[in-house]
Amino acid sequence: MSEIRVNNLSNESLSGGPTISGITTFSSPYLFTPPVGDTGSRPQSCPPGSLRFNTDSAKLEYYRGNTIGWVEVEASSHEVGGGTGSNTGLGTRGFHAGRHVYETNIEFITISTLGDSQDFGDLTEGRFSQGNLVGSDSRMIFAGGYGYKNTIDFWIVQSTGNAQDFGDLTTQRQKMSGCNDKIRGIWAGGVGPGHTQVNVIDYITIQTTGNAVDYGDLDVEKLTAASVSSSTRGIWNYDTGPANLMVFTNIRSTGSTTDFGDGYGNRDMFGGQSSSTRGMWAGAYSNDNRIEYITMATTGNTTDFGDLTQGRYNFNSMSSPTRCVFGAGRYYDSGFINSNILDYVQIATTGNALDFGDMDYMDTGMLAVAGSNGHGGLSG
Repeated sequence: MSEIRVNNLSNESLSGGPTISGITTFSSPYLFTPPVGDTGSRPQSCPPGSLRFNTDSAKLEYYRGNTIGWVEVEASSHEVGGGTGSNTGLGTRGFHAGRHVYETNIEFITISTLGDSQDFGDLTEGRFSQGNLVGSDSRMIFAGGYGYKNTIDFWIVQSTGNAQDFGDLTTQRQKMSGCNDKIRGIWAGGVGPGHTQVNVIDYITIQTTGNAVDYGDLDVEKLTAASVSSSTRGIWNYDTGPANLMVFTNIRSTGSTTDFGDGYGNRDMFGGQSSSTRGMWAGAYSNDNRIEYITMATTGNTTDFGDLTQGRYNFNSMSSPTRCVFGAGRYYDSGFINSNILDYVQIATTGNALDFGDMDYMDTGMLAVAGSNGHGGLSG
């Protein structure tokens, strides 16, 4: 049996390597070494699917096109099992945390199932806020809260138990929503001491602990009702008067936000969550039952999706790669009623929400923060 060893291949003009067409099989029992280089030497405008090893991150990465660029190849799983009620199966875990200023509860569900939520553990101190948790496959993070807190807590997704101290925000505030990819979490806007709205944007590295770092500024001083994330973008909404304005930033950069488009009402949109491509918004003050969506890679206004099972506000949501669950809230019926409703939609379709189950503990109009270990920001 013969053997051919080639140390270098080039084309006839010595300006590059040959193109190997068709199906190519590497049958060596040993190894294949891809191109190697640091982050600064990444080539640009490559064919999508190009592969290299990054010596800075010590990970393989592939090129997703000129808009997204290089993305790490990473083995991950949102699948978590165990529990009772809605938590007996495998799937993405969704969380609600905080309620009244004195209450510390964290609840969770398995988003791929149906049923009631159950107790997970407690925050380090009682508080509530507005918007989304940030997190990864393995860790959830809650920042700020009522009483103008600068506290940041975290807990481990795969266990049950109490939150631990992570660090502090750059400023004390509440009512700001978070976005994240696999590496970085960002909180934008909010309300600070004296009930003054702020334009601060902070960020953290999710798998570390420590204080938040200044990222940049919103274009105005506003609270942010809810947010959605893709693997590259964070998108927030806030009330600007006649129409809800949505703004976005590229998560791995720093700086100010850019206009995305308009929402569907003149009050805060709630229930922000996402798949890898679509961002979902739902509800508004006081009995608004609208669900609308955006395509996160573009810019533009929201599009009708369907209706909630009960119009309401002051709630948030949790999502897997395919399903969004809206939890709790408040609506008006001869007086304001605090709701423990959980309802859901399949993100890739359009249509009305269906009943999921009930919140075990959180049945109040006080804002709870929500999130999951499998939303669209973790897809890249």
